[in-house]
Amino acid sequence: MPQILLVEDDQAIARNLVLLLRSEGFTVTHAATRSEAVAMLGGNPFDLALIDIALPDGNGFTVYTEIKATREVPVIFLTASGDEASVVTGLNMGADDYITKPFRPRELIARIGTALRKSRRTGSAFDIGGLHLDPASGVVTRQGKEVYLSALEYRLLLVFVNNPGNIITRSRLLDELWDAAGEFVNDNTLTVYIKRLREKIESDPASPQIILTVRGTGYRLGCSDAAE
Repeated sequence: MPQILLVEDDQAIARNLVLLLRSEGFTVTHAATRSEAVAMLGGNPFDLALIDIALPDGNGFTVYTEIKATREVPVIFLTASGDEASVVTGLNMGADDYITKPFRPRELIARIGTALRKSRRTGSAFDIGGLHLDPASGVVTRQGKEVYLSALEYRLLLVFVNNPGNIITRSRLLDELWDAAGEFVNDNTLTVYIKRLREKIESDPASPQIILTVRGTGYRLGCSDAAE
């Protein structure tokens, strides 16, 4: 599951954020100060950083600089309402996004999801059952021949590749497709997309080995050959 570094000095806000993020399936490491956050960077791998700009012993920009010096992960800044100068500074530094306090929980989760998906597009190549996916180029091949997927079919495949070994519920897949399409995707549509994707990537769509059905729950990815 994705790991998030949360840097927030307001204990009430931090407590609520930790509860929210964990309820969404994230692992959260919390730091209340700049120095605590910097100390955590060495031994704690994480997939995204959520950083308050105003910290008691400095500011979030220095934490951002420390992060980017050693790893390439998305960063979202938390900023006070009306602090336009900080927003501009953060974006000019290369931050992936910002959100203004007080924020709506669902909006924050959506922004985190978007940032994580963008970072995964340039992730490692993935191989499973003769299928090869290169997120950097967006090219999918099966047995050496390119497979042409629609935007939503490719998004659907990425969800599985980015969650190896995890059972993915139909409701989560609906949320992912809805977000990508910008329009409502219903349960019947999801069934159609799963069928179409299997027809393109499976050697035998009637007996799938890549996208497996978990009866009564959803789906999961089969065992990969190797991750480069």
